[in-house]
Amino acid sequence: MTRRRFDLTDFEWAIIQPLLPNKVRGVPRVDDRRVINGILWRFRTGSPWADVPERYGPYTTCYNRFVRWRK
Repeated sequence: MTRRRFDLTDFEWAIIQPLLPNKVRGVPRVDDRRVINGILWRFRTGSPWADVPERYGPYTTCYNRFVRWRK
């Protein structure tokens, strides 16, 4: 995936990555970095969750992880 100017840098990702849960379950997960970039895209643009570009994974995944992680 090509990094866009508003996506997380490697430095920013290195700070965030250790804070995320890393338990592996049955179905392979969409990459956390892609999902976080999708969540950030949604808040930067103010668009509905359904408009999150596919390059960030399914919008439902972005939404569900946001809901889970905000707790």
